[in-house]
Amino acid sequence: MSIVAHDCIAHHAGISPGREAIHDLASGRRLNYRQFDTRISRLALYLQSLGVDEGDRVAVLSHNDSDVFEIQFACARLGAIFLPLNWRLAVAELEYISKDATPKVLIYGIEFAEDALQVAKLAEIEHLIDLANGEESTYEAGLEAASGDLPERTNLLNDVWTIMYTSGTTGRPKGALITYAMCVFNAVHCSIAVELIQQSKNLVFLPTFHTAGLNVYANPTFHTGGTNVVMRVFEPEQFCSLLSDKELNLTHALGVPTNFLMLAETEGFKDADFSNIVCLGIGGAAAPLALIEQFGAKGLMLQQLWGMTETGPLGLVLSADKALEKVGSSGLPPLYTELRIVDDEGSDVLQGETGELLIRGPNVTPGYWNRDALNAEIFTDDGFFHTGDAARQDVDGYYYIVDRYKDMFISGGENVYPVEIENVIYELDGVLENAVVGIPHEKWGEVGRAYVVLKEGANLREKTIIEHCEAQLARYKVPREVRLIEELPHNATGNVLKHELPRT
Repeated sequence: MSIVAHDCIAHHAGISPGREAIHDLASGRRLNYRQFDTRISRLALYLQSLGVDEGDRVAVLSHNDSDVFEIQFACARLGAIFLPLNWRLAVAELEYISKDATPKVLIYGIEFAEDALQVAKLAEIEHLIDLANGEESTYEAGLEAASGDLPERTNLLNDVWTIMYTSGTTGRPKGALITYAMCVFNAVHCSIAVELIQQSKNLVFLPTFHTAGLNVYANPTFHTGGTNVVMRVFEPEQFCSLLSDKELNLTHALGVPTNFLMLAETEGFKDADFSNIVCLGIGGAAAPLALIEQFGAKGLMLQQLWGMTETGPLGLVLSADKALEKVGSSGLPPLYTELRIVDDEGSDVLQGETGELLIRGPNVTPGYWNRDALNAEIFTDDGFFHTGDAARQDVDGYYYIVDRYKDMFISGGENVYPVEIENVIYELDGVLENAVVGIPHEKWGEVGRAYVVLKEGANLREKTIIEHCEAQLARYKVPREVRLIEELPHNATGNVLKHELPRT
């Protein structure tokens, strides 16, 4: 049975045209659903005039901008495929992705003009369009000149809307296929889990080339007819100010642990009033327990989420009323999602045991672009997707993401999951961030090394950190080494790139 994927922007433009759809903070532009819908149609006409047709890829290299969402929905109206590019990548990396996905058009923010021109030449991209956050540009001129009518077309739920390249923390990035079904079911899951309604106002500050910036909670907010407020790039002091601004009256936002660690360090955090917030979601990496407790003491429940680009992304959510009772848990699966935890042979583990998390549902990717061999390996025979995350369940059925399977190391025959050690180190006053990796050891095979970033003015010593771990952890889990460093390597969404930390 073929099910139609309906256009949520056109729908809301019809039933509530005057409701605000999007507010771009950098430019000050504010568009209601009728205005937003009109600009999307004009962009689709402009792209059509350039020969963009069903299945063609339209690449975007831009900071967060209301125009990025226009491009996404214009692609849908043509049956084209939206291809957001990571603006933090080097030209060679962007070249690789562009040659893999072969976009017909590259739309770029003027701040990335030099890189865009190089990539277009290297990857032989046919059309280049510059945009300038609402200012005079090829993009705005194209919308102004667009004319004609769009052909009637119907997208089906199983059609691909977006190709989103994974962050590439190890190896070459892969283009995850994002279908309309994944977006619809993710929107349903978010609406139920975090109370998204028409009156919701979501702050978009994670990069929109990443599934978190695009799909939690931006696209679900459009699905419900709410408002997205777009922050061009993350800045901690502005973040604190926006969250507490009673006139702006934000209700939702999603960040990664680094964002909230930095928020807690701002001057305004202690006295800020966040009573307007309905949900602050935290995901992308395991949240330090001390951080969740710090926000909970302020009456602000960080709602732990788990997901991946390949899962829509929402795959687990912890309800706000359980935020402190189940500290450390990522919660329960949303309505249309099935989960299993299995051992290396694919058999279900006992409750309480750790294994690999598998997921199945309409919110899960059908595979990767141009990766037929890999696509045959990533699913079980009964359709479960291998997440690569290590997880366990408690006696109440709540799921805990223990770590990435690849981050686990074995010391003296015992499995060691670095996140457990990292949470203990975060208990120390003065620790801003830390990451633990396994390093070779002649006797034990591997032992832990902790890389620790201290808060400004902190005076912790390596020996103090090790002694604290010895008091809290089994001996084989205690890191043999601690290295104090200025900063950890991060990807664009703030997740730590552990593979860049030295093992020698």
